[in-house]
Amino acid sequence: MDRISKENYYLDIAETVLERATCLRRVYGAIIVKNDEIISTGYNGAPRGRANCVDMGYCSREAMRVPRGERYELCRSVHAEANAIISAARRDMVGGTLYLVGRDARTGELLADATSCSMCRRLVINSGLEKVVIRRSKTAFDVVPAAEWVAEDDLLVPRDPDAILDQL
Repeated sequence: MDRISKENYYLDIAETVLERATCLRRVYGAIIVKNDEIISTGYNGAPRGRANCVDMGYCSREAMRVPRGERYELCRSVHAEANAIISAARRDMVGGTLYLVGRDARTGELLADATSCSMCRRLVINSGLEKVVIRRSKTAFDVVPAAEWVAEDDLLVPRDPDAILDQL
């Protein structure tokens, strides 16, 4: 019998976590693991005490016609990565790994393009997590070192203040 890889073992657990998600567009599950111990879990949903999109019956971003990948501050949900990070102590996360799985909420299909938004990337960096493992298919995944996101961010900052004004 072939054993499942550790990455897919933890991704399967993150995929189970996403079953608690309450978004009508995309559902995500995340777990943080360090030294083969699960530190915390998270899924996307409204902050505690607030109505979830599934309970309201509509997505506020869709109602405002906000394109996918834009204006996350208008979303009711706290993202899965953020919820997992909020639920853990930094000392327990430093050097750990976040496993992330996403599905289309309507079709249930795995999201081959799942990734963390820029806000969650900042949280991953500051939490001290070493890497993020993202499921692409039932057995395929990408491993993204958090250091890549640090370097990527530096590349996005224009060195010329006039270039910033030109973009506005």
